[in-house]
Amino acid sequence: MKKLGGKPLWLSGFILGIGAILLGNHALKITATDRFCDICHTHPHVLDSWKKSTHFKNKSGVVTHCVECHLPPEGWPYLREKARLGVRDAYGTLFKDVKRINWEAKSRLENAVHYTFDASCRRCHSDLFSKNLTSKGVDAHVYYLKNTAGVRCINCHLQVGHYQEMAKVDTAILAKKPQKRVRITRRPLLNVPFENYTETIPGSQVTFDMIAIPGGKFLMGSPETESCRESDEGPQRQVTLSQFWMSKTEVTWAEWERYFAERGRGKREYWAKDVDELDLVTGPTPPYGSPDQGWGKGARPAITMTHYAATQYCEWLSEATGKLYRLPTEAEWEYACRAGSGDPYFFKGDPVRYTRRKLWNRLAGVDTSLIASYAVYEANSNSRTAPVAQGKPNPFGLFNMAGNVAEFCLDYYDPHVLSSYSDQGVVDPRGPESGSEHVIRGGSFKSDAADLRSANRDFTRTDAWLMTDPQNPKSLWWYSDCVDVGFRVVRVYEK
Repeated sequence: MKKLGGKPLWLSGFILGIGAILLGNHALKITATDRFCDICHTHPHVLDSWKKSTHFKNKSGVVTHCVECHLPPEGWPYLREKARLGVRDAYGTLFKDVKRINWEAKSRLENAVHYTFDASCRRCHSDLFSKNLTSKGVDAHVYYLKNTAGVRCINCHLQVGHYQEMAKVDTAILAKKPQKRVRITRRPLLNVPFENYTETIPGSQVTFDMIAIPGGKFLMGSPETESCRESDEGPQRQVTLSQFWMSKTEVTWAEWERYFAERGRGKREYWAKDVDELDLVTGPTPPYGSPDQGWGKGARPAITMTHYAATQYCEWLSEATGKLYRLPTEAEWEYACRAGSGDPYFFKGDPVRYTRRKLWNRLAGVDTSLIASYAVYEANSNSRTAPVAQGKPNPFGLFNMAGNVAEFCLDYYDPHVLSSYSDQGVVDPRGPESGSEHVIRGGSFKSDAADLRSANRDFTRTDAWLMTDPQNPKSLWWYSDCVDVGFRVVRVYEK
């Protein structure tokens, strides 16, 4: 047997192996501490938000540490994810300007799902039906167990690890007894002056501005040569539209909450016994959690309500004011957005120069001052909505047609709808007669610049946007998983 320094080689190898195991185990322990994690995690309030969470201070006195949530429980998955996340964090610390990282966006659900693991949650929370669990919690956990492929623990418990200030549901509104409904027979307001005006919601001091949009012709859709074009944007068709009014801004929380105060259903054991006029079909139910995501209400755009809720709001507004309000058709929306422009945007600019989907743009950077002056989008939004009149309006005087929140349209979605229109032109089109999803137009605070183009089309995704909702049947009124879609209204000109 070969010897090394008078000792068998196997013995030396055995000692070295033991040493390597002990050293590796020690390294794993050191790199699993909260202090070590904080070396690379340069999130400005990562430790503060953790210490405010229920994982740091709770009734049982248990402290949940970084790796217990952000790594799988054990074995090869633990080592694999530790290596992956470690390389990513080290690279970011050494080579990125951490001051420019959008931590608000990083903490949102769509990103957080990549760094938390249900197996880790279930390791500590092995009993999903504990003694003090509420009936709402029971329903939610039953739903989770039936839908583990689509629903994660953090869909409902995003804040348990890193607490974020979130506004609570407006209990003052929910506590109010709804006003008795005054059934108004809408009387057509014929031959009124076609000019801009300010609408005041009856019984309140809430107002919004309406812009008179002149009728005319335009080419709907995008040419095949347009940068970042999608296949459902063509072929282009000439469209003729009658004149109409469109709200200067997206519908705000102030406007929506006036509707909720009159028609909202609040808690289910309430009222209704002595309010015969209350229509339980067309009254919105209370939202789960904070529908404004804690960003604020007031002049910010109303979000998280469904397409159905938006149409019911328009019907209520028509009834309350005596004017015919509705959602815009897709053609009306694009015509109003373009405001006479045939370019990708209603302002000058090439989408391929603005988009961050191009590697060179991400590396070299681009001047976004022009596009940012007109639209709240991914590059300037800090991953949240902004007040509806922020920035500059388009040539028609409409704010944030390109950004802030995407907007519902009246039409059902059909990817080939433009092909169904005559190549000789069409007048006041309303899209297909039936469908399962509705058109959405305009970009949002989450959108890349390419999706702010006037011809860009999108559509509702009802099943996906109600994935977390545990109710059966699911809510008609609130999307549980969509925070970047709102709406604006149009008024029909009645001759």
